[in-house]
Amino acid sequence: MTIYSFDLDPVSLSIDLSVGHIAELNIRDGQRTLSALHRASWVDDPDAVFPDATPPNVKRLSGDFFCAPFGRNDVEEGPSHGWPANSAWDHVGTSRQDDRLTESFRLQRRVMGATVEKRITLIAGHPFVYQEHSFSGGAGAISAAHHVMVHMADGGDLAFSPKQGAWTPPEALETDPKRGRSILAYPAHTEDLTSFPLADSGMADLTVYPIGQSHEDFLTLVEAPARSLGWTVVNRKAENDRIFILRRPEILPVTMLWMSNGGRDYAPWSGSHTGVLGIEDARASPLGHADSCRDNELNRRGIPTAFLLDNARRITLRQIIGACGEQPGEGVCKQLYEEGSGLSLKFHNGGTRTLKYDPFFLAE
Repeated sequence: MTIYSFDLDPVSLSIDLSVGHIAELNIRDGQRTLSALHRASWVDDPDAVFPDATPPNVKRLSGDFFCAPFGRNDVEEGPSHGWPANSAWDHVGTSRQDDRLTESFRLQRRVMGATVEKRITLIAGHPFVYQEHSFSGGAGAISAAHHVMVHMADGGDLAFSPKQGAWTPPEALETDPKRGRSILAYPAHTEDLTSFPLADSGMADLTVYPIGQSHEDFLTLVEAPARSLGWTVVNRKAENDRIFILRRPEILPVTMLWMSNGGRDYAPWSGSHTGVLGIEDARASPLGHADSCRDNELNRRGIPTAFLLDNARRITLRQIIGACGEQPGEGVCKQLYEEGSGLSLKFHNGGTRTLKYDPFFLAE
């Protein structure tokens, strides 16, 4: 394992080069330092025991990682979520320009023949991580996703850019009650995120987390048409802060939510992986690489689920992760919008606040 760390006030982060995960992300906000992303407890436990065939991305489960493909790896031989989430990266360069610091990394393996690169930029005074992943060359189709994970000690409220609806896949994550539990209905669909069907009847409000006790669930949110900015806000109660994830919907048109709240009883989860929400912005089918490349439920709706690689082409995906503390009187953040050279936050009480932000990063 090799950890590569860098910082530019107010952000400091570390990359676990053995798997390409963000191992730690801290953002200074006044006198506070916000620990924005989740890191599984077993990562730092030298005595952790893993079942045979546990993939590296689970053993090193941290922060955010890049999936290519997303989920089941059933076209090109490799582990779930692909080599970018499971194998080594090299640090290949540092660039400093004015108030910006950019660190560049390259995956040691190729994906469908493509070279995969990661570039992370920090900007002085900005409480955001600007990250880019790219495929150069290759052949065939590849799905891809970010895999941001946030931990909430006492739950929180969620807000999203407008969605067409939410869908669960044909089967639950956990179908054997001896191993774990899922509580949503599978398959199911709703256009109202505050009312998603539960397996035992009743409804779950997807804008509040957690939706229940001791469960492992997964669903896909599809962006509403003609949106220029896709976003998720996680308002964390105990931490008294909020986490932001932003991307371009035409590049990454779906957001998959992984709800990991003590619903897996087998190692390494062992019922103790609780309060974790995965926010997985993607161009992918939730059913894996092969399904992403063929006719499927999403692309029949006009939602692309894969990128087409080409030896003469470079494909770039960009995403922004940020955080800020909650100030007195603000309450829940319900909306984000770009305004000039800032990102404006709108709260449930009608108040607003603007953070330093680069509106050109996602537009390039």
